[in-house]
Amino acid sequence: MPRSVLLLLLLLLAVVFLPTHHASVDFTRQPPRPLVYTYHDGPESHPQQVHVSLVGKQYMRVSWVTEERNVASIVNYGKFPGKYDSSATGNSTSYHYFLYTSGEIHHVTIGPLDPATTYYYRCGGSGPEFNFQTPPVNFPIEFVVVGDLGQTEWTSSTLEHINASNYDVLLLPGDLSYADTQQPLWDSFGRLVQPYASRRPWMVTQGNHEQEIFPIIYPKGFKAYNARWPMPHEESGSNSNLYYSFDVVGTHIIMLGSYTDFSVDSDQYKWLTNDLAKVDRSLTPWLIVLLHAPWYNSNMAHQGEGESMRLAMEKMLYDSGVDMVFSGHVHAYERFTRVYDNNAAPCGPIYITIGDGGNREGLAMAYKEPSPSISLFREASFGHGRLRIINETHAHWSWHRNDDSASVMADDVWIESLSSLPSCGQMKGKVPTHDEL
Repeated sequence: MPRSVLLLLLLLLAVVFLPTHHASVDFTRQPPRPLVYTYHDGPESHPQQVHVSLVGKQYMRVSWVTEERNVASIVNYGKFPGKYDSSATGNSTSYHYFLYTSGEIHHVTIGPLDPATTYYYRCGGSGPEFNFQTPPVNFPIEFVVVGDLGQTEWTSSTLEHINASNYDVLLLPGDLSYADTQQPLWDSFGRLVQPYASRRPWMVTQGNHEQEIFPIIYPKGFKAYNARWPMPHEESGSNSNLYYSFDVVGTHIIMLGSYTDFSVDSDQYKWLTNDLAKVDRSLTPWLIVLLHAPWYNSNMAHQGEGESMRLAMEKMLYDSGVDMVFSGHVHAYERFTRVYDNNAAPCGPIYITIGDGGNREGLAMAYKEPSPSISLFREASFGHGRLRIINETHAHWSWHRNDDSASVMADDVWIESLSSLPSCGQMKGKVPTHDEL
């Protein structure tokens, strides 16, 4: 069947049978920019959609897709261009979604790797050489945080601004490709981000646009997301790719799932309880959480959609001394003060909404008025954030607007880790029991 006919059929299925994600009538959006569809112009055996992610201490997972099936899942790598003194093999998979069949999706874990080192690598034994840099072993470390990325001209602008300054790890709190059942858009997204995601580890969690649920046929959803973007959930004791945690340079990062069960009796809740109980703030003085649907939000968009998850889990995060909680979903930027239970709290997390990566739906322009006292900065512009953790006690957060021709730092704040504040020390490592909740 010709690719154009296949794509048309998939589009019809999406429109006729599946729920769409409409903007609420209560708010308006800035006009979006056109979709950027990215093609593969190399041989079928050559790697495409290459991206890397952290997987355990000193290891990296390399993922890519080939249109040809009989390509070895092997990565050759080394510290000098064209000289590969190490290699590793992995596995491959593929999936079907209605009339669509994916290419061969390869995943190979390589290592152990030295910190703060550039490695050159080749996937599948042919095609171009790529390179990535491993994170440092000590502070400082810099994270890029961006949500609701999509693949529009705004996305391209955001990625260019991100790439203009060095960073160590990218964190994405959900809504990657905006494929919404149109599977070729997953391929296009992978090609679009390859120049960036092949050079630095991208750590992601799921959003509503990754669900792709179809009753009876695909009731569990996340088929494409789980096949294409595996994260280190097994290494963190999770039985689901939809929630996991990892450590990097004195920071424990928890990725939660807004679209899988989070009730007190759920596997995710039990996993989070165990994960937080293992955190040693002498080793990881910073504790950061990412999820998709925001718990605090003064934008008119998606009001209350994260409330049930907040009621289930907020006290656990507060009692564990979480420093910051990042979310997406709302297509705008907002920074709150330290908060607990809807009130300013000096030992609560700082909440930041950063769903402004460049999605096709445009911006959420309307906010509640007057602004609540706990909301310190809010703006409906596309952009990205940077969290530079300087040492065990201090970090700098900045948000960079890209409505302008160049990235402009529009908001920033210095942050002290809760583990370093004597007044908040009683909360370190404490996890509430069910009775306390």
